[in-house]
Amino acid sequence: MISYIKGNLADISADSIVIDVAGIGWQVFVPEQVLDRLPALGRPVHIHTWLQVREDAMTLFGFLTKDDLRIFKLLIGVNGVGPKNALAILSVLTTDDLRFAILGDDPKAIAKTPGIGTKTAQRLILELKDKISLEDAFEQFEQKLPQDQKAQADAAGDVSGVRAEAVMALTALGYSSSEALKTLSGISITEDMEVETVLKLALKQMAMI
Repeated sequence: MISYIKGNLADISADSIVIDVAGIGWQVFVPEQVLDRLPALGRPVHIHTWLQVREDAMTLFGFLTKDDLRIFKLLIGVNGVGPKNALAILSVLTTDDLRFAILGDDPKAIAKTPGIGTKTAQRLILELKDKISLEDAFEQFEQKLPQDQKAQADAAGDVSGVRAEAVMALTALGYSSSEALKTLSGISITEDMEVETVLKLALKQMAMI
């Protein structure tokens, strides 16, 4: 198994990249969102990979983080979702957006992916909802925050109860669960905050979007 490839970025196309490792060019298929985050040609790049082996071909799929690779592996474990479908989903949704769509029971967000219908999106949510926790979704999101915001989030402690109540309140007001989860993930919540205060902050942030 090829866990990762580290070399110089040699080429970029619409759905894949080529990494030069000691004079050998490795083609790796990547989500579109990865293409926007790559270094310049000729610069070093480190890609976490998954190798698909078939009778007629061996294909590498790659991601910039281990978390993205983990979510990809969860997706291809869903009946009817192959590697190309999983790559397409992660081209439309970030891993954070996908987590929030799954936890928020929002098949419409996932079905925006070309080739993924509502039924497949619903099956995906059904099969993955127990494999992704709310706290994991917030933790992964917070890891990507700027250092000062990340420190605030780490200092906040366990606020899952307040978040859960705020999500229910926002959905009662007509927002989708995924919208509520995504908005709350961007708010620094402390243990002593009331749900009402969190709700007001969330509504204010939603009004600004």
